[in-house]
Amino acid sequence: MPRSGIAGSYGTGVWFFWSLVLLSLFGILAAYTSLLLVLGFLLCWEGKELYLHWYHKILILIVISMCLFFFWLLCTYWKDRWLTIGLSLQVYAPYLHLSSISVMVLLSWPVAFYLIHLEGEARIRRYKITSNERKRNKRCNMLTKLRALQVAVGLPFFLILLCLYVMPFGNYSPCIQEKDKLGPKPSFFGHRGAPMLGPENTMMSFEKAVEHGAFGLESDVHISYDHVPFLMHDLSLRRTTNIKEVLPNASLRHPSLFDWDFLATLNAGKWFSHSQIKPFYHMKPLSEADKEKAGNQKIPKLTDLLELAQKEKKLVIFDLNSPVPKHPARKEFVRLVVNVILASGIEQHLIVWLPGFDRKYVRSTAPGFQHVGRLFTIERLTKENISRINVDYKRLFYNGLREYKAANININIYIVNEPWLFSLAWCSRIQSVTTDNIQVLNQINHPYFFMTPSFYMFMWILMDVVSAIFIFAVFYFHWWRESQSEKILKGISSYTETPSVSLQKENTENEAALNVMESPETLTKSVGELPGSQSINPEPVQETTQPLMP
Repeated sequence: MPRSGIAGSYGTGVWFFWSLVLLSLFGILAAYTSLLLVLGFLLCWEGKELYLHWYHKILILIVISMCLFFFWLLCTYWKDRWLTIGLSLQVYAPYLHLSSISVMVLLSWPVAFYLIHLEGEARIRRYKITSNERKRNKRCNMLTKLRALQVAVGLPFFLILLCLYVMPFGNYSPCIQEKDKLGPKPSFFGHRGAPMLGPENTMMSFEKAVEHGAFGLESDVHISYDHVPFLMHDLSLRRTTNIKEVLPNASLRHPSLFDWDFLATLNAGKWFSHSQIKPFYHMKPLSEADKEKAGNQKIPKLTDLLELAQKEKKLVIFDLNSPVPKHPARKEFVRLVVNVILASGIEQHLIVWLPGFDRKYVRSTAPGFQHVGRLFTIERLTKENISRINVDYKRLFYNGLREYKAANININIYIVNEPWLFSLAWCSRIQSVTTDNIQVLNQINHPYFFMTPSFYMFMWILMDVVSAIFIFAVFYFHWWRESQSEKILKGISSYTETPSVSLQKENTENEAALNVMESPETLTKSVGELPGSQSINPEPVQETTQPLMP
């Protein structure tokens, strides 16, 4: 079973949170590149030429290529993470819904300001078009751009808001149910003991799990070369023992190729107590006494775990790893382990038998064992007389949870470390969970994010009504303020463009006088009509004034 919350490298043998460094680096590059793309789009929108430096162009191409590559990696190798995100939405969806409506109310202020401002700009330009036809085509194009911007900003905003208003009709969350329908709290299987409190698969780890209320103990079993079942998870001894110090050349050999006498000499705790980097992200510092005890841990035999389980009346479930080829116990390792269990004297009903090898022999030899299946079909479980399954939670919630519950199948899921995931299992009426974080989950007395349908309905209607009123008020305020600004601008434009009546009359009189002075025929006629005047042949008048410069 894989760990949760650890980032490291098996190749180097050193645990490190590489994902944080990589995410930070690519986040900075992606943000900077996105800013360049947005600025480039705005410049193209305004019809201006882009002047990007050559290293900006190369950077954009590199970042886009790297983002596509890592997105492919995420989709290929992180499928389980995507499944976990989908499950988290079942828990967080009601709260994200209500929070998103609040965010939309906050966003309505800049959106309303921008939309109303664009509308005012469009009106002003339309007014100028009617008074100045020479620039009509250019301003019509600008009006089209303004309308396009309004649609690009306003349409997504109102569509998202509408979807949020009707989201509860299509929302499903197991944590929204009546209080009387909530099932009992799931019991705990300590995953390799309590690996946040002691070195995994050591007696200290199992004892810590018992102290914190474990219902059962989970482990992994290998067979030594001399037929001794012992507890070990990995396919080598490098990570959890000091074999690199004792026998460096054999550190990558399979654990089943060593004799028990050699395995018993290895230290199985210093990697945990003296490590500079914590094996788990949320792991608390050890006390001095626990640190000293952890540093002295050895690899335990299966019989050591059985003795503790019999003493504390705890269930035992384990993965049985088959020996490598040419191992002396290759063909009979199942019978070997069954005989060791029966010889230990543990009560048979405390053994939860998970391995799928040779079940007929196990049933006939140890009829009291509780047999557990994987993600089998209901028909197969019924045929093999199995009433309990042990499955990965990411597979279960997407494949047949309702069918298993309808068939009264007892369900144990792994590995549940986060409180929200434990709350989801609790609300889904899961019977038990396997966890690394038993010291935290055991303190939860009520599922997180739980609410009744009536309360959620009340909050949904209240948020919709209040948010609609606020958004309407915000848009009305910006519309009123923009209309006031338009009145002022129109008044100023009327004052500057329209001449006064007296000025128009004065201009009319001046134009008439100029027409009289400029016409020779009119001047001659006027002189001839004077009394006592004689006929005069007008002589051409030489133009002595220079023409006015434009």
